[in-house]
Amino acid sequence: MKQVWRKSAAVSAHKSVEWRSKMSDHVAYALLVYTGLQIFVTVNALKDGASSILPYFALVLLVGLIIPFCHHFEKRWTRLSDREAHDPALAGAFKRDLVTIWALAIGMPLAMTGAIRILLSL
Repeated sequence: MKQVWRKSAAVSAHKSVEWRSKMSDHVAYALLVYTGLQIFVTVNALKDGASSILPYFALVLLVGLIIPFCHHFEKRWTRLSDREAHDPALAGAFKRDLVTIWALAIGMPLAMTGAIRILLSL
């Protein structure tokens, strides 16, 4: 009977969430989404009214600036011990960080595009 319990405990421990790898995955995908949105959405807005290359350098700078923010979130989760990395009590903090990362990844390019369109219409 004890052996059955140990196996089920090992299976449930194996199936538990590993916060470190999940955060790394989300950071990587968020950076891809952010960069894609910056390139395709914002550059299309710039094509309508930009006659210099300076706005494109600003885009490169913005892509470079998001990396430290994402690294901050990833670093916070990669520092966890093996025990903490599987702790279900961290689910709330993980979700909060995910919402922040994805809000930045999607919101910043869209806000930038809106700001560019407003500035170009003046």
